[in-house]
Amino acid sequence: MLVTLGFLMVAVFMFLILTKRATPVVGLTLVPVAFGLLAGAGLGIGDMITDGIKSLAPTAALLFFAIIFFGIMIDVGLFDPLVKLILRMVRDDPMRLVVGTAVLAMVVSLDGDGSTTFIIVTSAMLPLYLKLGVSPVVLTVIAGLSNATMNIIPWGGPTVRAASALGLSPSDVFVPMVPSLIVGLIMVLGFAIHLGIMERRRIGTLVLTSERILEKVGNGGSSSTGSTGSTGSTGSTGSAGSNDSEDDGGDTGRFIDGLDPKRDTLRPKLLWFNAALTTILLVVLVMDILPIPVLFMIASSIALAVNFPAVKDQGEAIARHSSSIVSVVAMVLAAAVLTGVFQGTGMVEAMAEWLLQVIPDAMGPHLAVITGVLSIPLTFFMTNDAFYFGVLPVLSETAAQYGIEPVEMARASITGQAVHMQSPLVPAILLLVTLAGVSLADHHKKVLWRAGLISLTMLVVGVGLGQIPF
Repeated sequence: MLVTLGFLMVAVFMFLILTKRATPVVGLTLVPVAFGLLAGAGLGIGDMITDGIKSLAPTAALLFFAIIFFGIMIDVGLFDPLVKLILRMVRDDPMRLVVGTAVLAMVVSLDGDGSTTFIIVTSAMLPLYLKLGVSPVVLTVIAGLSNATMNIIPWGGPTVRAASALGLSPSDVFVPMVPSLIVGLIMVLGFAIHLGIMERRRIGTLVLTSERILEKVGNGGSSSTGSTGSTGSTGSTGSAGSNDSEDDGGDTGRFIDGLDPKRDTLRPKLLWFNAALTTILLVVLVMDILPIPVLFMIASSIALAVNFPAVKDQGEAIARHSSSIVSVVAMVLAAAVLTGVFQGTGMVEAMAEWLLQVIPDAMGPHLAVITGVLSIPLTFFMTNDAFYFGVLPVLSETAAQYGIEPVEMARASITGQAVHMQSPLVPAILLLVTLAGVSLADHHKKVLWRAGLISLTMLVVGVGLGQIPF
């Protein structure tokens, strides 16, 4: 009966999430409670949920303060100079423009929020893409790959979910996967260079004249304000060009809507302090000297105190990011209900024993790699909540029978994120293609095979370095 109830609970939860009949918080709370009572938990369900909340409290704290910290760094202008530098460096070279897009997206993705990343990147880069005649699809592909690869950072979502579902520390899951992350980012840069070179060959080297007219040079040196402009130049040089600010002293465009250069929260005099604080935080995080939640609690408090000395300003700084904080932290705490009921009622153990009977013995020792491969299609066709809270615990419990640790299963499970983030189930990717004026189908044609290759490579690197058992 526990096996039936367990799989039925997962199925109902996934159905409600995938059909958007319930939010993750509602689904993670009500579905486990209902099935826990059916499994005979009775009043003991309260203790099960309490135990789950206790185990996930550090993860909730991590997300709370990580969102605050990186939100503050964006507010005070830490990333503004980088954006300006990238805009000036790309000039009239499509290849440099695409690589600059990748670098900007990677850096901004440190805040763990895909929507914020895509708003900033498209606001900064899309006018240049249109003026130079570079396909906006290239922007969505590179921005999507950059953010998706960075998505395994502990406060980004999947790592937290995997850790929460299996009762682990996010740092234990993430830190050993840093080499895989680095390789993945290198691959993204490689794709950016390749796509940039292809665009350069397609449209030639473009020069933006003082009248903001695009001219094609090389290959005969003839002007082609017609054909080249039709890609988006002649139709958009007016709008894109009108957005340019003359006080930037160049043709790289004004700053961006996502980062208003005149916003009240800017702290230019504290730029080096904030840069040093962020660098120290990331270094200490990788060194694993202190628990990650503690690091972000300290760093966020320092950032608030130094950048916003007034108590009122500190409250406003936190409130600016309250919607992100509430939604993510609520999801983690609600996940405690599902994990608590799963463990407390014995459903996980029962389901694992059943899986042991249907999985060939020869495949058992390879469950970590199998999980990594399965995470690619499964997280594309279902949400992270459904996969990490519904599928991963069952696979992990089964893998434990073959001596595979839960943390190893968690590491394997996050390698499919490069593909997951391209899913139409992810609101952020829908925002990206909408902002760039690109169809999802065109985006998928160019991005899916590249994302799949990145995911498989990250899995291979993890196996090769011994972080994921083969």
